[in-house]
Amino acid sequence: MLHSEPHEDSFLAGTIRQKTGVSVQRCYQCGKCSAGCPAASEMDIAPSVVLRHLQLQSSEADKHVLGSYSIWLCLTCHTCIARCPMEVDLPKVMDVLRAESLKHKLVHPKAKDIVSFHRSFLGTIRRFGRLWEMGFVADYKLRTGHLMQDIAVAPVMFEKGKLSLIPQFRKKLVSRIFAARGGNI
Repeated sequence: MLHSEPHEDSFLAGTIRQKTGVSVQRCYQCGKCSAGCPAASEMDIAPSVVLRHLQLQSSEADKHVLGSYSIWLCLTCHTCIARCPMEVDLPKVMDVLRAESLKHKLVHPKAKDIVSFHRSFLGTIRRFGRLWEMGFVADYKLRTGHLMQDIAVAPVMFEKGKLSLIPQFRKKLVSRIFAARGGNI
């Protein structure tokens, strides 16, 4: 009895290729991305291993990657792509993986503060068209419950003009970006 191979598009590798044009199959596992990654020592799955899991095109491997802490620790510093002989754009891959992790509710529990930061940051930009630090910090503190953390630096930041009580509105400039992405970034 013949059974057909599952098509790549039914797995994360296909989603990544469709959304970014990046083919994870180009990676030949040299490990240069992992060796150069400044966050690799904190990751639960090394960057090259993330790519290897995606190459496997299995539901289990995809779920493992989406539930990993590594995808949230990627700094998008581009050290990996600068070192990659195949120019696999791992930061683009990580962006898609984070979005899919949120979509499928598979976010690693340790990434709670990172996700809160991400949502607060983009939410502030969506509302005002630019970053309003005071609103961003307030939203982040409420999301995480870290209300008193860093409270001692606030007076110094006010004194130096780093925090403004009133936001500047430039919503028209970025509204097209959010609209083009379906409201999600």
